[in-house]
Amino acid sequence: MDQSDYQSELRDNQANWNDRAKVHMISDFYDVDHLVATPDETTVTVQHDYAVLRKWLPDNTIKGCDLLHLQCHIGTDTLSWQRLGATHVTGLDFSSQSLTYAREIAQRARAEITYVQGDARFASQRIQRKFDVVDTSMGTITWLPNLTDWAQSIAALLKAGGTFMIRDDHPFLNALDFESMVVHADYFNDGTLTYEQDGSYTDHSTHRVQHTTNHNWNHDFQEITTALLTAGLTIEFLGEYPRTEWPALPNLVQRDGWFELPADAPKIPLTFALVAKKPACG
Repeated sequence: MDQSDYQSELRDNQANWNDRAKVHMISDFYDVDHLVATPDETTVTVQHDYAVLRKWLPDNTIKGCDLLHLQCHIGTDTLSWQRLGATHVTGLDFSSQSLTYAREIAQRARAEITYVQGDARFASQRIQRKFDVVDTSMGTITWLPNLTDWAQSIAALLKAGGTFMIRDDHPFLNALDFESMVVHADYFNDGTLTYEQDGSYTDHSTHRVQHTTNHNWNHDFQEITTALLTAGLTIEFLGEYPRTEWPALPNLVQRDGWFELPADAPKIPLTFALVAKKPACG
């Protein structure tokens, strides 16, 4: 797909995420000051990512691995990977304001991290080096119109034998209206879901964004897996989980660092994780 496709929608999303970055930097949800001031602190998201990923790493550790973090936002998770021992850590995001804050956070934390602005679908055109690990996590691919170029970029950026991991909202969750829990969008990627929202998932009542238009695309497992397989990767693991890290639905309850449905509610998948490998001879 040509980079000129969906440019209007992506500009709307960039403006929205530039606004969100300002909200997130001062939010209790991200708690940037505490993270920066606590050298051994890592984010809950990366803790959960690492619990899935480490089984597929040499010696079960990220230490010494070159890592690329796609759709890194303000870099709190990127910093966490660096603190866990990843080397030559690079973060990519399409929001200029997010990257301004990410660089500020890295500087304050005295962490050596490279940040690059770009579309995750075409990351390999913006970044020249190759990585042992490519990671993307929580609230990522719903902002991408298609996954074919995304998967090809990931394959191009991985070293032979390298590992890709995504952990994200479950495609079924993305089809639900977050307030009513009624299915309001296609499960399959049949078009763009456009909506107006003046808040974010942090500090709903006190901070608002000026650029309120959002465009999302839902990607089912058939699309995700086919894109990665077609790009030449092998799928090693796929898991589904009845919990998430953010209040995606109004009746979720917090328990042990997760948001989960009440004990008496039917269990539905809220997140998934997938691990893929680039063949060692690739």
